[in-house]
Amino acid sequence: MDLASLASLYEGGAMTPSDVIRESWRRTEAQADPALWIHRVPLEAQLEHAARVEARGRACQPLYGAPFAIKDNIDLAGIPTTAACPQFSRTPPESAFVVARLMEAGAIPVGKANLDQFATGLVGVRSPYGTPRNTFNPEYVPGGSSSGSAVAVAAGLVAFSLGTDTAGSGRVPASFNNLAGLKPTRGWLSTSGVVPACRSLDCVSVFALSVNDAAAVARAAAGFDAADPFSRRPAWPAARKPFRFGLPRAAQMEWFGDAQAPALFREAVRRMESIGGSAVEVDFTPFRDAARFLYEGPWIAERWLAVGEFHSSHAEAILPVTRGIIEQGAGYSAADAFAADYRLRMLKRAAADAWEQADFLLLPTAAFMPTLREVEADPVGINTRLGTYTNFTNLLDCAALAVPSGFRAGRLPFGVSLIGPAWSDARLADAGAAFHRAAGLPLGATGFALPEGSPQGSGFGAGADPAPFLALAVVGAHLRGQPLEHELTGRGARFLRASRTADCYRLYALAGTTPPKPGLLRVGPGEGAPIEVEIWELPPAAWAGFAAAIPPPLGIGTLALDDGSSVKGFLCEAAGVAGAKDITSFGGWRAFRAAAR
Repeated sequence: MDLASLASLYEGGAMTPSDVIRESWRRTEAQADPALWIHRVPLEAQLEHAARVEARGRACQPLYGAPFAIKDNIDLAGIPTTAACPQFSRTPPESAFVVARLMEAGAIPVGKANLDQFATGLVGVRSPYGTPRNTFNPEYVPGGSSSGSAVAVAAGLVAFSLGTDTAGSGRVPASFNNLAGLKPTRGWLSTSGVVPACRSLDCVSVFALSVNDAAAVARAAAGFDAADPFSRRPAWPAARKPFRFGLPRAAQMEWFGDAQAPALFREAVRRMESIGGSAVEVDFTPFRDAARFLYEGPWIAERWLAVGEFHSSHAEAILPVTRGIIEQGAGYSAADAFAADYRLRMLKRAAADAWEQADFLLLPTAAFMPTLREVEADPVGINTRLGTYTNFTNLLDCAALAVPSGFRAGRLPFGVSLIGPAWSDARLADAGAAFHRAAGLPLGATGFALPEGSPQGSGFGAGADPAPFLALAVVGAHLRGQPLEHELTGRGARFLRASRTADCYRLYALAGTTPPKPGLLRVGPGEGAPIEVEIWELPPAAWAGFAAAIPPPLGIGTLALDDGSSVKGFLCEAAGVAGAKDITSFGGWRAFRAAAR
């Protein structure tokens, strides 16, 4: 189910996306893990989606025919979102921003996966729907909170999955199931349509069988989302080779009684050196101190803010351990929050010294791997210790990538994490992909090896924008469902989002155009009105041909949007609106056309 193998099957005609969906369904039935899924998309609906993917073709869909799972705190239109709390359930009319992006890229959602309730936990056992089975040993925890998402990929049921990661929920389950777990720079992947845990820290994460696959999924899912106040535009740094990686001082490493992990970590250090890295020792103190803040500071109040209203009327619906953690958030004051913010700023400054010495840190993802029985005996203590090398990441605005590294006795996975400053995602992926290949490990729990044809690097070079599409605003006949949409999709364009212009435009219905088209004319500030537009992304290679085919009086200019940003889009020459009907009052072309029927 890795992307390279799927592409080979599709290119050779051995299988179609419909065939792969049937195989995914068959494997899921054979897996017979009743706690893995909270909701599965019916097979008929999956096949209908596969048929649409097949009809659009491979050229414009980078994730063509890739089945994927979605953590059940992320919205999929028409399927309930529960956050592992049945009484909290709601059915969203629209998919989350990242889910819509992936579906536009050709991926096919197959279901909503189990999780620690309200994404609170790193163990994967805090769900009324049960505990998904660890794919290597069911006596051990699967990791959380994105437990089902990780298990579905490791078992070979899907090509990739979405999780979320606030404290390590996209990395610890990856480590416990021999997967790549990508936690991007905060804000690179939109969190619109995600049930918040700590909204200012939450990240959508990606589980995949390889680092290359995780990078490909992130490229497709990423995009600036004006509807998400935490969305950010990338600021990729320049590449630097050879690279340096930081290690905590030996006295600062904690293993919590795991006798095998230290040797496995030393082997990981040697492997990272073998692919061209130089190890440097850094002070881990600011990272360790920041990690404690996540559950011992006022950021826990964000969890209360997210579900406090639900708690007031449905407290009994929240599991006792989860409820106890969330209720702590009600006790913090604004003064506590400011004091913690001041302290965190000092820790960020101290942590920045590490980035002067190293490109990224190399750390164990989790120092130990607990059994179900151990977690039952000490649910909070075990969970806290599992976050030692993960909890600080979002507080310090870092990117992170969990990578398989080896196995303990009894075939229990051991993984490491590459953690760097914001927008080091590409650098981490390039080093992580080379590290993963050098490890020579099987993919997840499937037993299959990393395909020989897979590239050494991540597929997006350090310093490059992993989403090299050009944004274009359309206002009329190129809108979705309109007569000229095919001129975009036929060139590999993909829909990004709906938006509106600033109030300095007027819209006209042009005379004598076939099919009917509007003209958008820029006027003075306040002399127009916000006009509905759609933002699409067009491959750079297709841009010239598309623009050359635009008939006068239309052309491409720069549009101002109501969120203060700007984008290239359709405009009309002033002379072109002579004799045209002013339809500004309708607010957009669709509304005008509907009224004209």
